[in-house]
Amino acid sequence: MQNRTHTCNELRISDVGKEVRLSGWMENVREVGGSLAFVVLRDFYGTTQLVVEDADLLAQVTSLNKESVISITGKVRERDNKNPRMDTGDIEVVPDQLEVLGKCRYNALPFQISRSKEADESLRLKYRYLDLRNPDVKKRIVLRSQVVAALRSAMIDEGFLEITTPILTASSPEGARDYLVPARKHPGKFYALPQAPQQFKQLLMASGFDRYFQIAPCFRDEDARGDRSPGEFYQLDMEMAFAGQEDVFSVLEKVLPPVFAKYGTYHIASEAPFRRIPYLEAMETYGSDKPDLRIDLMAQDVTALMEGCGFAPFEGQRIKAVKVTNFTGTRKQIDKICADTEVISGNKVYWFKVDEKGDIAGGIAKFLQDRKERVVQELKLEKNTLVAISAGKLSAAQKTAGVLIKQLGAMCENHFDREKYEFCWIVDFPMYEIGEESGELEFCHNPFSMPNGGLDILQKARRGEVDPLSITAFQYDLVCNGVELSSGAVRNHDPEIMVEAFSLVRLGEEDVRAKFPAMYNAFCYGAPPHAGIAPGVDRMVMLLAGEDSIREVIPFPMNKNAQDLMMDAPSAVEAKQLEELHIALVPAE
Repeated sequence: MQNRTHTCNELRISDVGKEVRLSGWMENVREVGGSLAFVVLRDFYGTTQLVVEDADLLAQVTSLNKESVISITGKVRERDNKNPRMDTGDIEVVPDQLEVLGKCRYNALPFQISRSKEADESLRLKYRYLDLRNPDVKKRIVLRSQVVAALRSAMIDEGFLEITTPILTASSPEGARDYLVPARKHPGKFYALPQAPQQFKQLLMASGFDRYFQIAPCFRDEDARGDRSPGEFYQLDMEMAFAGQEDVFSVLEKVLPPVFAKYGTYHIASEAPFRRIPYLEAMETYGSDKPDLRIDLMAQDVTALMEGCGFAPFEGQRIKAVKVTNFTGTRKQIDKICADTEVISGNKVYWFKVDEKGDIAGGIAKFLQDRKERVVQELKLEKNTLVAISAGKLSAAQKTAGVLIKQLGAMCENHFDREKYEFCWIVDFPMYEIGEESGELEFCHNPFSMPNGGLDILQKARRGEVDPLSITAFQYDLVCNGVELSSGAVRNHDPEIMVEAFSLVRLGEEDVRAKFPAMYNAFCYGAPPHAGIAPGVDRMVMLLAGEDSIREVIPFPMNKNAQDLMMDAPSAVEAKQLEELHIALVPAE
């Protein structure tokens, strides 16, 4: 290999006496008594200790700053004080030649390489090339590469063909803001970076391809979260012709568990078939459409049980209870759970518990004394059980209960089987919802989904015979450990059904033709039934690595404000560039 005979993680006791050449970064230099120095040399593969005993080489080494890149030639010898924490800890190399390949010209680094994860995030992102030198950071990117390779191999084994789709395309309403690219040759018009290859993969099905996939880059101008990176992300995009919901499920239930079991922090993953949970049941039972099934806590509707108890916040509200058996927490811990849940959900939380004597005590217990036997019986309460309660409109009570389940699960290890990957499918999502901003009927998820009931149910909704909000779609989410990995659907491949679906959200056939011309026309030439899904690669790797932030598994991530601090993007451009694109910047009013 160029500049080396071995890597810095390769030499062992069997190599003692060999003349070798190593290259890497000087991670640490420790001079002893002015007569020798110990140098830790690091490359991509690991570290090796050098012992510099030659006076000229010692002067050369001590004149260099840490993180300089050097190449040395020397002899391997056995170490007197072996280091079991290093793979190469049984040996050391005594150099007789040294060449400086890349000099570090700064005396001080922005942070210590081996402890870069403790540094301020903005510093880490600005000097990401230094952050990535940290082996602990680097291994997340190595893991990402291994996972992508495993996913690609598994999809090919399942008969899928990898096809890349365009990056420059037309803007379309897919739920998030587009990134727009001005078209120099077409003044006043713009390309859009794809939020997903949704239309292209459906067009591939209409073109006669049977099974498509790609590790697809997607671009959405949306705010960052712990599990969502602003700007761009990658997904395992797939589509199948002549397929339905169970066909898609079958493929991912074969592809994902082996990858999670092999590369995950935990080596246990759900086996097929994953649990199927209807959306309404998930909200009612877990208070979330992203339930973490490692937690065995559930929500119960106790509206009828609590009705008329005299506690004002319950009057006229839906009431949900989360029961925690064998509860050993303190009053201080209960108060913290209640406070944290209120901050997250925006809703107050109430509680009581059954003590060691079997009496109802604490919290709102005084309001339940007239019905305590009924409460204990209906909720099947045992001694040392905590009951946490949420109240409000149905959605608020459910979501607050969902937050409670996660908070209580995290605190009560006896209710949380943490070290495994638990998958489930959330199915039967509502086709429509009332928009928070518009106050009008809108698509709930993907507008290209096939409704349960097909054309007939949509026509009945248009005639007022069926409530549109009661229509469900062949839409599904894949959830793992409380994280949504993907949304997918059986597609609406029939132009007549498509037009009818859009008519309920006030868009006519001409609107559909105008917004989705290629797909609408392709379907008019005959399209097969098809279905697909697109699990997020970044989120998968985040789960596998056991990280809480998605930025830890992206080689060059943006910050929370969608800025690349390392490359200083977004940045201003020259006036000439704007003129070529027929763009003028005007001051905001």
